[in-house]
Amino acid sequence: MSTFSQLLKQSDIFYQFTAAQLELVSALCQERIFSAGELIFPENSSSTDLYIIVRGEVDVSLEIVNAAGAREACNLARLRRGQSFGEIALVDQGLRSASARAVEDETHLLMIPREQLLMLCETYPPLGFRLMYNLAAD
Repeated sequence: MSTFSQLLKQSDIFYQFTAAQLELVSALCQERIFSAGELIFPENSSSTDLYIIVRGEVDVSLEIVNAAGAREACNLARLRRGQSFGEIALVDQGLRSASARAVEDETHLLMIPREQLLMLCETYPPLGFRLMYNLAAD
């Protein structure tokens, strides 16, 4: 099993995928490395990719207007190894509902392009069913 397959196996979104299915998905993965504080994507940007955290942490935040009328970031979640984010891109391709930012130096992410993953789901319906089931369960 490839390194990417091993990493995917640890993620909830790929729960109960077979070794062969994990290999198919791992072939689509691109590794990206971010520094502490680096923006992965901003709120309201176009959404096309799913991300899996391999190492490090990611803050997901939303910009709000506080009582004084000033804009500030409101942290919604801190995600860790094995967690995924950006999965709404797989469903609707809408704008990102929040920003994602690396918390630590050397934050490693696997990025999976939407179009390629959806093509894989159409080619292998059991894989697509399991992925959508896991998304809904999450």
